Amino acid sequence: MNTLGTKLIPVVILLGASLSAVSAAQSAPETSAQPAAPAATSPQPAQTGPGAVQKPADSSGPDDQAVTVIHTRTDEVNVVFTVTDKKGRRITDLKQNDFRVVDDNKPPDQIRRFIAENNLPLEVGLLVDASNSVRDRFKFEQESAIEFLNQTIHLSRDHAFVVGFDVTPEVTQDFTDNTEALARGVHDLRPGGGTAMFDALYFACRDKLLKTPRGEAVRRAIILLSDGDDNSSHVTREEAIEMAQRAEAVVYTISTNVSGTKGSGDKVLERIADATGGRAFFPFQLRDVANAFAEIQEELRSQYAIAYKPADFKADGHYRTIEIVANDRKNFRVRSRRGYYAPAQ
Repeated sequence: MNTLGTKLIPVVILLGASLSAVSAAQSAPETSAQPAAPAATSPQPAQTGPGAVQKPADSSGPDDQAVTVIHTRTDEVNVVFTVTDKKGRRITDLKQNDFRVVDDNKPPDQIRRFIAENNLPLEVGLLVDASNSVRDRFKFEQESAIEFLNQTIHLSRDHAFVVGFDVTPEVTQDFTDNTEALARGVHDLRPGGGTAMFDALYFACRDKLLKTPRGEAVRRAIILLSDGDDNSSHVTREEAIEMAQRAEAVVYTISTNVSGTKGSGDKVLERIADATGGRAFFPFQLRDVANAFAEIQEELRSQYAIAYKPADFKADGHYRTIEIVANDRKNFRVRSRRGYYAPAQ
C-alpha cells in the first residue's frame, strides 16, 4: 500500500498519508451516505463512479471520529509489503538493509522509516458477491467471513465494513470495531441479480477507504469474494484497480468458482490481487474457503512498512512504478503494490 500525500494524524494512529491519497481526494467527488446510482456511461476513475445503498452503522468508526489535521510534507511514499521464502512461508525478521527500493526506475533520495510490525491497526473492507452466480455456497462463505472478522478485528484498534453486491453495492455494515455488528452485516446479505464487481471495488475504495483519516501506519485491505465474472459494472477493471491503488488498499481475492478449473473470472481476480500487492485464492472445495481467510488474517499481521522520499518527484498526476526487492532474491520474494499516482498541481 503505497502512495504519497499530506499526512493526517487521526484518533486511530496511522503511517503518513500519501500523495496518491491526496490526489484522489482532490479529484473524487463528495458523496452522501446514500449516493446516486452510477450513470449508464463509464466514468473516469477520479470523477464519478458507482453508488450504493447504505444501512445505518451500528457503532462508530473512523468516519465518526474527531480528527486533528496537520499538514506536513507531501514528498513521502508509504508502502506495506509482505516477504515470503521459496515455499511461500512468511518471513518477518528482516531488516531495512535487506531490501532495496526502486521508484520510477530510480533509488529514493531518502528512507525515512522502516517498520517490521505485526500488530498495525487494520482498515478492512469485506466485499461479498451476492449475485445469482454464487448462490450454491453462499451460506458457507458467509459463515467463513464472520469467523474471519471475529478473529481479525480487535476492539478499539481495527475497523471493518461489509458490502454486498449484485448489480449495485450495498453497505450492510459501515466501519465499526464491533464484530457482532459486522456479523449481522454479513448475515443481512442476500443473493440475487447480476454482478457489478468492479463497481463494488471502486465504491469501497473511493467512498469508504479514501475517506478515512490519513496519519500513521495502518494496513488497508479489501477482501473480495466473487467468481470474477462481471456483467453489470459501469467502471472497467483497470479503473477499479486504479482506485484501489489510490486508496492504498491491498486486495485479497477469494474465488467462488466451484468448477474445479480456473476460468476467465479467476484470471480477473488474479490481475486485481497482483496489481495491488495482494493474493488470489482458489478454494475449489468448501473447507478451503475458511483456510483462505485464515491465511489472509495471518498475512495482515506479518507485514513490513517503509516510508521514503522519491527522487525527481513531480506532482504531475502521473503513475509512478514501485519495486521493492530483497537483496537475497534467490530465497526471498517481496509482494507489494506496483505503483502509485502522484498528485496533480
